[in-house]
Amino acid sequence: MTQASKHSGGCHCGKVRYDVNVDLGQPVLSCNCSICGKTSVLLAFVPRTEFRLTSGEADLTDYLFASKTIHHLFCNTCGVRSFGRGVGPDGTEMVAVNVRCLDDVDVAKLAVNHYDGKSV
Repeated sequence: MTQASKHSGGCHCGKVRYDVNVDLGQPVLSCNCSICGKTSVLLAFVPRTEFRLTSGEADLTDYLFASKTIHHLFCNTCGVRSFGRGVGPDGTEMVAVNVRCLDDVDVAKLAVNHYDGKSV
């Protein structure tokens, strides 16, 4: 079992930056739903309390679709979707971090669970 550790990340142009405490020893999620499949994100989910946006709140655009419960946020300059916001099944505010946007992470070394979001 591993522990959460601090990572920094953000969008391509650098306007959106954040710090997150996340356990990357746990599998990340690859979803094939209509948006995740097209944007090729790898997601790690953390409680909102483990995420701190350090810059770029004003540079984010919010995209809602389908159930309109997940805030798919992207930088309005470079278009990169580095994280999203939502609520977990138990009502906890959550952040879905795109681990491809973390500065110091080699995604090839991560365990990946595949989720069939197309069928949901």
